[in-house]
Amino acid sequence: MAAAWLALWSTGLAQEQLSIRCATIEPNEVERGRIDQEMRNVRGQRQEANLFFASATVNVYVHVINDGNGIKGGDVSLAMITDQIQVLNAAFADAGFSFNLAGVDRTTNPDWFTMSPGSAEEKQAKAALRMGSADDLNIYTANPGGGLLGWATFPSSYSRQPTMDGVVVLYSSLPGGSARPYHLGDTATHEVGHWLGLYHTFQGGCNEKRGDFVSDTPAERSPAFGCPVGRDSCTGSRFPGLDPIENFMDYTDDACMDRFSGGQHTRMGEAWDAYRAGR
Repeated sequence: MAAAWLALWSTGLAQEQLSIRCATIEPNEVERGRIDQEMRNVRGQRQEANLFFASATVNVYVHVINDGNGIKGGDVSLAMITDQIQVLNAAFADAGFSFNLAGVDRTTNPDWFTMSPGSAEEKQAKAALRMGSADDLNIYTANPGGGLLGWATFPSSYSRQPTMDGVVVLYSSLPGGSARPYHLGDTATHEVGHWLGLYHTFQGGCNEKRGDFVSDTPAERSPAFGCPVGRDSCTGSRFPGLDPIENFMDYTDDACMDRFSGGQHTRMGEAWDAYRAGR
């Protein structure tokens, strides 16, 4: 048993060192407070009008950026893209979101292919390729390097930087890709969670009063890697319970994560109404 646990710990440590699950920059505490207040205001207005989020269909534009060397150079197949849309539909169905593949385009540009978060290449690619408005999802597949799997923008930032809105994912993280154990499409699930207003489950660690602003996700000291069943990194927290390692907003393997919480469902619907619906 001890040997098995050591092997699991070593595997998780290696993955933690080699993989950056997400480079999304989360708002600081002051900004998160402002966003939460804006969402509360919209919630109150909609409740007074007896309007409640029920469902939304999101049009998805996938921008395949590659370096000209076929699928190994990022030119993912249409089958992988349609499988990715199916993964998103399965993950977000209980939250009331469905995803419709509205378009696929392909761009050969080695510089854009290796874009990094906030880089000139990212800005150039998005300025040239982005389609739709606040309620349309743009997914860019690329190869950022350095073990990075993806990043996203939050709905609250759309009004300030509309051309930057969207999700970037490592091309080989799409279903059937080579980025094991992140090859089942849940990198996109995680990043779309951010795009719909969710924070990481480990936001703020054990001591943050509000954490991820979702009351039914137990507090978590740090991201989990691998699939450490039974992990409890915040004993005694005001949000007690085993770490939500199966949650899409943690950093565990794709095969380990399979759910959003009810509170996350609610938050995504409220963020949609506040920042994306009809914008």
